[in-house]
Amino acid sequence: MTTSALSRDTLVLNRAWLAIASTPVRNALRLVYSEAAKVVQPDTYEVHGFESWSGLEIPEGEESISTVRLELRIPEVIVLNSFSGVPRQALPFTRKNLIRRDLSRCQYCGKQPGQAQLSVDHVIPRSKGGGTSWENCVLACLRCNRRKGNKLASEVGMILLQEPKPPAWSPIFEVAGGEKPTAWRRFIGEQSWVEAS
Repeated sequence: MTTSALSRDTLVLNRAWLAIASTPVRNALRLVYSEAAKVVQPDTYEVHGFESWSGLEIPEGEESISTVRLELRIPEVIVLNSFSGVPRQALPFTRKNLIRRDLSRCQYCGKQPGQAQLSVDHVIPRSKGGGTSWENCVLACLRCNRRKGNKLASEVGMILLQEPKPPAWSPIFEVAGGEKPTAWRRFIGEQSWVEAS
């Protein structure tokens, strides 16, 4: 049994099949074994309890988890048997998340000069009472940020490409290194796949 396989993430669906979290494989197997969840085969949407999952043949070349008595496929998706809620989690306001929201693009000229050439611009400057928030911050290339300076965009003839607002994706699907199993695409919206470059 490899530690790295047990530490990988498994997507968790609530009873209504909405993606609500990710959990390590170790915990996913514990939930399935205790009958709190079932494993979903993403390609067929077939569900399995622990017994039927442990009885499935492991395709050649597919990584598995070996115990003293069993060899198990690694579950990529599980569905909870009774929880139907959706946890609320606020996405933290960070430069990395802002880069991801704005797709590494200057929100004034539309160019993508690279992360080192992008700055965080306060739409309403801090000196004029503007705060640091999703609704008041955008990415700006260094050239546009210098041009705008400590003024409103309208005062220097600049226009925002889009109104800044909180991102639509949730932090519950964030996986270390941005690696998500391809099978998750069937259950998570496309925005969750956009990675900051």
